[in-house]
Amino acid sequence: MDMLLLLKALVMGIVEGVTEFLPISSTGHLIVAGRILHLPANMRFTFEIFIQLGAILAVIVYFARDLIGLGRDALADNPNTPAARRLLLGVAVAFAPAGLIGFLFNDLIDAYLFHPFTVGVALIVGAIVILAIERRPCSPITHAVAEVRVSQALLIGASQVASLFPGFSRSAATIVGGLLAGLDRPTALRFSFYLSIPTMVIATVYALAKNVSRIQADQLPAFGVGLIASFGVALIVVHWFLKFVSTHTLKPFAWYRLAAGAVIIVLSLAGAL
Repeated sequence: MDMLLLLKALVMGIVEGVTEFLPISSTGHLIVAGRILHLPANMRFTFEIFIQLGAILAVIVYFARDLIGLGRDALADNPNTPAARRLLLGVAVAFAPAGLIGFLFNDLIDAYLFHPFTVGVALIVGAIVILAIERRPCSPITHAVAEVRVSQALLIGASQVASLFPGFSRSAATIVGGLLAGLDRPTALRFSFYLSIPTMVIATVYALAKNVSRIQADQLPAFGVGLIASFGVALIVVHWFLKFVSTHTLKPFAWYRLAAGAVIIVLSLAGAL
């Protein structure tokens, strides 16, 4: 067993767990971390599938009780049924734009945008967007995910398209979209978490189907280490982020993105990444 590879898997799993649900781009960080760690090219894509699966499982486990209740209400005939069905419809509507565009242009995105320089640019652009949103006068009209209207969900879904550009961040795109749609910050975050489930599950299944032939038996222990690390760290981050957003703005993440983006661009231009 290659202990160095297991250590690299642990680090990559931690990076995924920390960054997947924060508005700082997990994809961007994984691209850079993979370059720094010299992760073998023949396992990079499949490995990222498994560590993303760990993050998905974390958010599903964290919200399991809410999701079960939502499904029960949607199928039942009680006072909560209309709100539950509207929320599920909203999540489906929000998923559609990025899901369709990602399916149509996935190969082009993989071929031309997965590079440290483009990641650095996207980090900076996303930071500017976050700072601009946080500076505008804000009077949210929606304070619970059950109140999210389909029109608001569509705006969030349109915003999620920006996350197809590596480095922008799915979390940042959907939270910003929620704020623009009139959701308060905690509600925008919670809707972003709900939306992440179908988005990430479908993307992971699709990626796994495309790359299953690349999986090698001797790499499975490393995949397992990365998945477990990602799951555990993401579970902690989800809990922390929900509490943080209830009393703080997203500005600290924007300043981090500006610094990280600048460093990545400089290192990329210098040939160090």
